[in-house]
Amino acid sequence: MRFIPVWYLASYLLSLLGNSIAGVALPLIVLQVTGSVLGAGTVASATAIPAVLAGLLMGVVIDRINRRTSSVVTDLVSAGAVAALPLIDMLSGLSLGWFILFGIIGSLGDVPGMTARDALLPAIVRHSGVSSERLMGIREALGAVALLLGPAAAGTLMVLFDGSTVLWITAATSLAAALLTLLIPHRVGALVTSAGATATATGSGWALLRDGWRVLFRSRFLLVTTALSVVSVLVLASLQGLILPVYFTLVEQPGMLGFVLTALAAGMLVGGTAYAVAGARVRRRIWLLAGLIGSTLGFGLIAALSSVWMVFAGGFVVGLSSGLFSSLIGVLMIERIPEQMRGQIMGTQNAIMTVAPAAGIMTAAVLTEYAGVRVAAIALVGLWIVALALGLFARSLRNLESGPA
Repeated sequence: MRFIPVWYLASYLLSLLGNSIAGVALPLIVLQVTGSVLGAGTVASATAIPAVLAGLLMGVVIDRINRRTSSVVTDLVSAGAVAALPLIDMLSGLSLGWFILFGIIGSLGDVPGMTARDALLPAIVRHSGVSSERLMGIREALGAVALLLGPAAAGTLMVLFDGSTVLWITAATSLAAALLTLLIPHRVGALVTSAGATATATGSGWALLRDGWRVLFRSRFLLVTTALSVVSVLVLASLQGLILPVYFTLVEQPGMLGFVLTALAAGMLVGGTAYAVAGARVRRRIWLLAGLIGSTLGFGLIAALSSVWMVFAGGFVVGLSSGLFSSLIGVLMIERIPEQMRGQIMGTQNAIMTVAPAAGIMTAAVLTEYAGVRVAAIALVGLWIVALALGLFARSLRNLESGPA
């Protein structure tokens, strides 16, 4: 039993690392093959909608079958979609259409894969004896490691190997993640009732989906925590994906943009590690306040755009606060989402999270175009302050200590 969390966390790291490498390498490979910037953008756009729909709909499937099996299948889908590209390249040569087709197929495994792993977490806690605080803190720290290593690994691989070889390596990480998950006993992924008996979700797919949405949108706790997570992702993605590239271009230091990501990941690593060590020793309300107020400070430092070093400091503070906040939210989701609806609810949450960055970047782009980059940055911080007020004063977040769902 003591190896169950090891297999889970190793699988999580490899899956996230593969996605991180693919996120950097795949657009470069599309550019190499097609020579079209528009083509690279088309592949990204074509995969967005299927990913969101898969996240919304596949949660029902995850609640009907073994969660460990769901996680394995989604990793195999991702591995197969990536591996198909170099195989087709050997047989007939790649074109933009092939990238779009297998990008869409791969997206069907991405958000459901996140949901399957999230839905499996309570079972890992039950069968391993590791506290949810420690497990979530370690998981958040490993996410930071993947964020640090992924882009660097992608850049190195693209220099050392041709595009097809890089795709084989990327597919191998997803395959390895699936194989590691297979080491987790099958019974661990079974859906269980509150009494500990094995159960199966019943009813039609649409009925289950409707019931999950009803629970999500009628629970003040779930609504508030989901809103805080969505706004955090939206603001961070907008700053990182548009505001900072414009700022570093204006100050003629575009090469410094990558170091902001490094500072952010370093902060997440520290925050996740701190929560893993001390999460159970401090009241959860204090962790919540540290995450929310720290994020506000970090976003403010970045949005001020006063100097490059202040932006780096802001990135580290945001990462640190995010590591604390995300670890806490993960623990609360383990405790407070009904077991039989975990896939449906988390699938909807992950689908919304997938849409949020694109929506934020588009809004920031419009504000930057017509009002300037500083106004856009201030507007984003203003949006976060509204979320901060919601988190500070919401009654559903006043008592966060462990209790019945």
